[in-house]
Parts: sequence; C-alpha cells; structure tokens
Amino acid sequence: MGALRRRLTRSGIPGLLVTQLADLRYLSGFTGSSAALTVTRRQARLFTDGRYKIQAAEEVGVAQVEIVSAPPATAAVQWLAAQRGVDFACYDPASTYVADLTRSKAALPSGLRRRFLSPLPAPIVQTLRLQKDADELAAMSEAALLGCKLFDYVLGIIRPGLPEIGLAAELEHKARLLGAEAMSFETIVASGARSALPHGRASRSPLPRRGFLTLDFGIIHKGYCSDMTRTVHLGKPNACERAAYEAVLEAQQAAVAAVSSGASCGDVDEAARGVLRKAGLAEAFSHSTGHGVGLEIHEPPRIGAGQKTHLREGMVITIEPGIYLAGQFGIRIEDMVAVTTNGARTLTPAPRALIEL
Repeated sequence: MGALRRRLTRSGIPGLLVTQLADLRYLSGFTGSSAALTVTRRQARLFTDGRYKIQAAEEVGVAQVEIVSAPPATAAVQWLAAQRGVDFACYDPASTYVADLTRSKAALPSGLRRRFLSPLPAPIVQTLRLQKDADELAAMSEAALLGCKLFDYVLGIIRPGLPEIGLAAELEHKARLLGAEAMSFETIVASGARSALPHGRASRSPLPRRGFLTLDFGIIHKGYCSDMTRTVHLGKPNACERAAYEAVLEAQQAAVAAVSSGASCGDVDEAARGVLRKAGLAEAFSHSTGHGVGLEIHEPPRIGAGQKTHLREGMVITIEPGIYLAGQFGIRIEDMVAVTTNGARTLTPAPRALIEL
C-alpha cells in the first residue's frame, strides 16, 4: 500500500477507486468476488456485502472494512466524495465496469457527477503487480512445480483410446488432491490433427495410436497462477514430425536465452520467431511468444513482435512458441520463467526433449 500511495502522491491523485478483483487481492488480501477499495493519502477502506463480513475481517488488515447493502463501488465513491481534501478520484478505465461507473456517478450530488471521477491515464496497481517480490515468486515457483508433478502423473496414464476430456479430468482431479486451489484456465488437451488448434479444448475425441498430444494447463496456488505446455508423441514420430519438434524446441530455448532484465519483449519474441523462420515454419507460428503471469493467467507484458516494453527483474513471463499445421499436427512448448538481472530462471523444469509414449 505504501508504494501505491507514493505513486498517487507523485501523480497528484488524492483518491483512487479499485474494483478489479486481482488488484483488490494484491493490495488488501481480500479474495471475495464482490468489493471495492478506496485509497487516499491517509486512509484505505474496503467495501463489500454481508456475505463476506467474516471473510473480510480475517483477510484484510491494511484497510478498514465496511459492510454495505449498496453496490460496493457506489458506496466507495460516495465515501471518497465525503473525504476532506479529495477533490476528485481516479479509476482504471480498463478494469472498471461501465455499469458500476454509471451507478456511482448517479449516486453523487449533482454538482460532482461530471467532474469527480476521472480515468487514470495509465494503470497504477497493475504496474505495481508486474514485478513480483520474494513471497510472490516463492508462491509462483510452488505453483509451477506442482504443475510439473501433474505432468509426470499424466505421462503414466496416457493411452490410445482414452478420451481427451477423460485425460483432462484425471489431471484436474489430481491437481486438487495435490493441493491446487483451482485450475488457472480451462485445461487444453489436443491430440492428433486437433493438436493444430492452439487452444484446443479437451474433447470427446479418443487419443490416437500415433500422433502428437499437446497438454497446456496451470493451477492456482496462494492466489497465483502457473502455466506450462508440453507436447508428447504417441507412437514413433516420422522424420518430418521429429524435425518440426526440434525446431520448436530450439526456438523456445533461444527465446528463454534472450530473457534478461532490460531486454525488450520484441527482441525475445524475435529470438523464437527467427529460429522458426530459418526452419521454414514462421507462417505456422500464429501467436505471440508469451505473456506475463501472476494473480491472473494473462497479465502484461506481452512477449510479441514489435513490443517495446523492457523486461525488469521480478517479472514472470511465459515462453511458448508453437507451430500449427492444419489437418496434420501442432507443437507447443511452454515454460514459465522469472526475469533476473542475469537472465531467466525457469520455474517449470519438466522435460522438454521429445517424449515418445
């Protein structure tokens, strides 16, 4: 909260309205589904409803908790408008619902409706969340290692004929047994020709006797997400499939090697894309090389072509180049890495060499 207040002071912002749930958790520790947080230079107050009276009291220690019957954002804005020295308050337009904003403005005195609430020119809390501290990195490392255990587990149950959705169910059930709070996104299990779907949701299709199988999954631990992808092969791959896999692996390793504090996101993307270009597979790489991870599965920065953002120590990003040949197969290899002053620290050490089952 101190870092946020310093930002507000430097920016000349007397009050801030926070409604995005990940931002709320980051600032206050609150994990409920309905709340708003107000921050001024001297006070912080969290507004929520009666369902969370006990939970908020247990979780929130940096702000006063107020239980309200009105929508939390409306109550928060009314409270801000009543504070001495708060002539206006800001909100993040990228994460504030229009309906909340409309209701909140309507609840203000008529003289304040047009001028009291102002959009931030750039996110503040999300920017603070970019660089993880030691506790956050520890939680994310634990989440990533649990994901690696899940990969080891599913290798032992993969067999031809097992429905993709059955494999996903086994993986998710095991994740809960190992202590995951939840999956961080819908598990991707895509086999055979379906592996050419970058986001191939698990279907009722049976695993083939021969072909690639892409597994993309993550779990939530202490609120933080993990994300990893491995592609394995059922049966013996042919020379074309093996060469394609080696090209993706080389691209992935080249991008990981390009990660360091100060490197631009565009340069990291080009490290992967350049390898696939030389292999004649650039057109088959249809998405960015990676993204930030934290309390949300997709956070800034984007590791994509032409991105000028520079990596900083403490950021956690994915490196996940892939190729997708419609009607044939797809391959993706993804690791989570923490940015350090000396390079990248890989958080997902599961095997990357081609596994044949």
